[in-house]
Amino acid sequence: MTIRTKTSAAQFEAFLALPENAGRRFELINGEIAEKMPTQLHAYIIHMLSGFLFVFLRQHPLGWALIEARYRLPGDDSDLIPDLSFVAKGRGPLVRSGAAPYMPDLAVEAQSEGQSERFMLDKALLYLAKGTRMVWIIYSTRQIVEALTPTERQLLTVADTLTGGEVLPGFSVPIRDLFPADEAGA
Repeated sequence: MTIRTKTSAAQFEAFLALPENAGRRFELINGEIAEKMPTQLHAYIIHMLSGFLFVFLRQHPLGWALIEARYRLPGDDSDLIPDLSFVAKGRGPLVRSGAAPYMPDLAVEAQSEGQSERFMLDKALLYLAKGTRMVWIIYSTRQIVEALTPTERQLLTVADTLTGGEVLPGFSVPIRDLFPADEAGA
């Protein structure tokens, strides 16, 4: 569900507080409200990637991997909840109330039913325009990961390895390992 009426951050907060919206996940993307509707495949992929990041960050304590954390730049018309994000420790302590007032260093979005490839790319470009250093888009049914930075764009298949680049130096995971074995053709 997307509400196409231009919405301010204050209106968005009031919308989130409505009883009928309890337990639902909404984002504000360039002033438009969009509901997140993840599938089981989507959840599996994010769970796997977060597990690999967890193990890596236990050995290399560079920052935090966060599932569905909220980010909003002060005065901005976007309130984003990446499926998975990474925030470097240099940003300060974890935010304990409300949205983080900055964008994550890495934002990960897994495509769900009803989200077009154009929507996914536009969202990735929005993250980058607002200061995110790297975005990974996971096209769940096509088994492709698109890795984007402000200067590069790369399409990776299940035969490739996803790396953390300058954002997560030393991190890597075979893309095949993000998908259930029967989904990745193994």
